[in-house]
Order: sequence, then structure tokens, then C-alpha cells
Amino acid sequence: MLGQPGPHIQRLWYVLHGYGQLAERFIREFERLDDGATLVVAPEALSRSYLRGGSGTIGASWMTREDRLNEISDYLRYLTLLHAQLLPQLPGQPAITLLGFSQGGATAGRWLASGTIPAQHLILCGALLPPEITPEQLGQTAITVVIGKEDPFVDRQDLEQQRNRLQSAGKPLRLVEFDGGHRVSLEGVC
Repeated sequence: MLGQPGPHIQRLWYVLHGYGQLAERFIREFERLDDGATLVVAPEALSRSYLRGGSGTIGASWMTREDRLNEISDYLRYLTLLHAQLLPQLPGQPAITLLGFSQGGATAGRWLASGTIPAQHLILCGALLPPEITPEQLGQTAITVVIGKEDPFVDRQDLEQQRNRLQSAGKPLRLVEFDGGHRVSLEGVC
């Protein structure tokens, strides 16, 4: 967590890491947001594993294809409970931003669509919304997709289809591109 909960907090950011990352390292990407009025919370995915064989670097994953629906249900409960425990420490009702990177983008999108987090802004870095999410599930939340011009993991055709689907439902999708590949960039976002 960057910042301290309290009535002085005006902005709350939940930042959800990508596959194979750990929250304690991922949160470093957001140190520039720590201005005394912004609280940045980086929950860690529930499934940890070794990234190469049976030893070495450890990373976390929000889900795998094995028992996928139960893993989604588990992480949605976990994130909602985390928010419910934090909210009483923030009596000023701060503006909420969800940011998801890569696999964390799908997680953030599903959390927003669940209706249990009243976010004003959803930022998808190197990610798109999961295909099962409908524009109606997004409410009035502003949607921004941030992608590197050389990101090999975001299909441009899928991006345009998603953008068209949202726009035809009256839900604009803001696109921010930067020079680079598959990484988090806050340029042009805040």
C-alpha cells in the first residue's frame, strides 16, 4: 500500500498486477501517485507458484484454465472483502480508480462488472475487457485502454471490435498509446 488510509484520502487506486508478478514489486510502478491524498492498494493474486520449474523466482496468478470459474469467484470475493475492510478507514468516500495490467486487466474488468466496486475509472494496461462483459455491466465508469505500440499481447483487431461494441452502446473507450511494449505506462492517464 502507498499512503495511509484516513479522511484525507481523496483518491483510491486499486492496481492489479499481471501474470507472474508480485504485488510488492508491482506497486513500485505507482510511487508517483503517492501525493498524500491518494491511496494506492496493490492486492496480490491468490495463486503463487515458481515461475521456472520447482524453485527460483515466485510469481502470482489471478487464475488459470483449471477450475477457472471457481478461481474467478474466489478472487472477486477476495477483492470485494478487501474493499469492504478498507472502506471504513476512508470516511471521505474517495474517487476510485481500478487499474489492471495484463491478466490483472481482465480481473479488474470482472470486478467492476460484478457491481461490488463503485469505480469512476477503469484503466486497462496491456489488456482488454474479458469478452463476457457487457457494456451495461460497466455502468457510468470511464474506460481507458493503455497499450504500447509494440505490445505483442493485445490484438489490434480485438481492440477495435471491443471499442466499436462499447461505442455502439454509448460507452466510449479512450485509447492511450505509448512507444514500447507490454508494460504499465501512466503517461497520458494521470
